[in-house]
Amino acid sequence: MASAAADVQAKKSDRRPAAGPFSAFERMVAWRYLRSRRKEAFISVIAGFSFIGIMLGVATLIIVMAVMNGFRTELISRILGINGHMIVQPIDGPLTDYADLTAKFQGVPGVRMVLPLVEGQTLASGRAGAGSGALVRGVRPEDLEKLQEVAGNIRQGDIVGFASGQGVLVGSRLAASLGIGAGDDITLISPEGDVTPMGVNPRVKSYPVSGIFEIGMSEYDATMIFMPLEEAQLYFNAEGLVQSIELFVNNPEGVDGLRPLVEAAAGRQIHITDWRQRNQTFFSALQVERNVMFMILTLIVLVAALNIISGLIMLVKDKGSDIAILRTMGASSGAVMRIFFMTGAAIGTVGTFAGVALGVIVCLNVESIRQFFSWLSGTVLFDPELYFLSQLPAEMSFRETLSVVLMALTLSFIATIFPAWRASKLDPVQALRYE
Repeated sequence: MASAAADVQAKKSDRRPAAGPFSAFERMVAWRYLRSRRKEAFISVIAGFSFIGIMLGVATLIIVMAVMNGFRTELISRILGINGHMIVQPIDGPLTDYADLTAKFQGVPGVRMVLPLVEGQTLASGRAGAGSGALVRGVRPEDLEKLQEVAGNIRQGDIVGFASGQGVLVGSRLAASLGIGAGDDITLISPEGDVTPMGVNPRVKSYPVSGIFEIGMSEYDATMIFMPLEEAQLYFNAEGLVQSIELFVNNPEGVDGLRPLVEAAAGRQIHITDWRQRNQTFFSALQVERNVMFMILTLIVLVAALNIISGLIMLVKDKGSDIAILRTMGASSGAVMRIFFMTGAAIGTVGTFAGVALGVIVCLNVESIRQFFSWLSGTVLFDPELYFLSQLPAEMSFRETLSVVLMALTLSFIATIFPAWRASKLDPVQALRYE
């Protein structure tokens, strides 16, 4: 009995601990299968295309999402830079008490600036008879100085003439189309002119151009003219009143909470419209386009993941004898499955992070790349007249980038499961038949 127990103890002491899942041996075999050999050249080509497909798919997703985020952010900042977050309009009569209402609204907590406004459409003409439609906005000189999107982006001239009530500020694209600059005169024609026995005569008046501003949003730069409030009231037959009062708040996303405070401060019947309502259709279209682009570009990653499946299935057939040898040496079916899983997952993982690196590089240099391809093709790839902005913006989101990475890794890992499972189910005799 003592000798039998000693033999058992000796066998236990000689037994080596079994290698755990994803051990160094399994990783070594998986790495050997990833390396290209002459007779496995076709399989390596498929793996290479899978890697390139995943890399380009991830990079494309990151770049497109970043550009669309930048596009939305730039549009919101430009739109809200010169347009109020809340627009107050009268219901019970004209806004003749706008000075009193302005003071009341300025005292509402969360309101940063209050802007009484007179607005109207005109036909603007410059030298050589060139003409273009324009939107004239009448604001007080002290309010214009607070609009840094305009006052801080004067490209020609200054706002001295505007502050004295004698000049107007013209958008850069409008000035270029009319052939005028700072110091020239611009002629404005309004259909709402003087009433005569012969009918309403259009009002025609010339103003000196005090300065040329450039906001960077082509729609505004090509149509907008700023005029002193008192002069705009005279020009549009609105003496002593304004059409609306615009409120700029500290938190544009929290305008709903300010509605009751503004209504209470007004002390009269008013109608309030916020920036989301005025641009709802536009931003909804951007969101829909963004979601659709994400789904479409995800198909690129899915196709690359399917290439991983085909490549691994061919690899399993090619490595039939190796699987037989591994099984006869004592490797479990789980070990074989993990080896082929790591082989396919490595392609997806490396391709995903290579795509992230490529996407980040492109996003950081997207405007330079756009200019290079515009120069190379001789065409304008990002026309400001169509896309409103003069530069191609890109704003990466960590949350979106992480979701792209997780999505690509998940598809890659799922794609490796079936070929790896198929390899694990081959017994040594069946595996040798592949040779």
